[in-house]
This record gives sequence, C-alpha cells and structure tokens, in this order.
Amino acid sequence: MTVVVDTCVWTRFLRRNRERHDPLCTEVKHLVQDDAVQRLGCIRQEILSGARPQSRFEQLKEYLRFYPNLPLDTEDDENAAAVRHGMRILTTDTDFDEFAKLLPIELQTVRGRK
Repeated sequence: MTVVVDTCVWTRFLRRNRERHDPLCTEVKHLVQDDAVQRLGCIRQEILSGARPQSRFEQLKEYLRFYPNLPLDTEDDENAAAVRHGMRILTTDTDFDEFAKLLPIELQTVRGRK
C-alpha cells in the first residue's frame, strides 16, 4: 500500500538538524526504502515554497523529482486523493483525525507505536 506523506512530515524529515532517532523520520525512511511513498503535487509545492536559500530549493527540487506526482481529478479535490486511490496518510496534523471521522481515510501509524 502506498502512503501519502504530508508536508509537515516531509519538512521534519528533510530538516538538516533533525533528531537522529526520530521515530517519525525513521518511518519515512522505511516507506522510502519500501518504495511506498506517493507524492501529490500540492505537497511538493508546499515543501519547495519554504526552501531557502536558492541552493536548498534546487537540492530539494532534484530530490523530490524522484517521486512522480499522482494525477488528480475533481473527485480527488472534493474528497481527498487518498480515498479514491486507497492510500494511507502519514501526518502529524491533528486535523486529519477529524477528517477521518467524515471521510474514509486511513492514517499511517509509526511502526512500533499504537
């Protein structure tokens, strides 16, 4: 199963001074190794929009090109791409707990945690 890694998780994972043994970053690493990451164009744009200086922007742009964007349509915009494509979402954004009450989305848990 593929997993949409939300912007808040990517920014934590891509941070140069991140915690060495961060369980969330370890989860992203496992997903990358398992080729289970799905990118959405809006997430790519959010990550790049915060990249400074220009050299970091270029570095991230090249790294993110490894992950092709999932083509989206109007139904995805209305419901969430994860619903139609049966993907989980890895996020730290607690709003997704509320979204999951209204939409049939499944949140990815960090391995070894409940």
